[in-house]
Amino acid sequence: MRNTVHRHLGKVVAGTAIAVAGTAVMVAVTLPGTAGADDSGARAGQAAPQEAGSAAGTGGRAVSPGVVEAAPAEGEKGEGRDPLTDDELKRVEKIALSKQLFRSSESVDGDRGPQRLGVDLAEPEADEAGRPDAPRRADVTFYDYRDDTLVTRTVDLGTGKVVHSDTQHGVQPPLSRAEKAEAAALLIADPLGSGLKADYRDATGKALTGPDQLQLSGAVYRAAPGAQPAALDRCGEHRCVRLFPKVKNGPWVDARSLVIDLSARKVARLDG
Repeated sequence: MRNTVHRHLGKVVAGTAIAVAGTAVMVAVTLPGTAGADDSGARAGQAAPQEAGSAAGTGGRAVSPGVVEAAPAEGEKGEGRDPLTDDELKRVEKIALSKQLFRSSESVDGDRGPQRLGVDLAEPEADEAGRPDAPRRADVTFYDYRDDTLVTRTVDLGTGKVVHSDTQHGVQPPLSRAEKAEAAALLIADPLGSGLKADYRDATGKALTGPDQLQLSGAVYRAAPGAQPAALDRCGEHRCVRLFPKVKNGPWVDARSLVIDLSARKVARLDG
């Protein structure tokens, strides 16, 4: 892993230089007063006027700064296929998380209550497609780490009631931000995370102590016959993660050979 950081650092620095050069070219092209300079009366060999706003069409007056208008206030309720409003997101999650589900389930860090994964506008039923008065519903998904189940509850935004509930095993949707952070915390605390911590120190000169020091991407890992040690054979039934960590304002660190089993709270290295 340590060689990876040193290999990437050069690419990052080079990429930054290119980006800065590209930005400088863009600024040179778009600076005020450069467009239409030939129309200002300056001829070849003569200096162009220096004041901003001297370009044709300004009348010699300074150009007023642009004004950014505030975004319109978001309503409490959306209509039809409008995206869910912030108010709707909070309301449906509260409705979907019943007391029974909260008390009987467990989150990624072991707390009571399921791990929230997401809230999405539900697709209309087949006989509702195109109807302006079709009921507006939301699908709320949770992952229960107590027994590795995906829980989906559909809430009718009009009635405020759960109209459908589904529980599935072996279904692994994309990871939430909290799950990626917990996976990083487990890796940092594990002996197999020593390479990640050494690479972080090489890149920053500081110790890596928590996931908030990294930018985290990750993907669900499923077991494949013969492609992993026995410790990862249940990945797919368990919620397992391959992390792609990046030093903030720095290089990526290659951690692809490591898998974090969030359900078992263990780290293992892939064979080969």
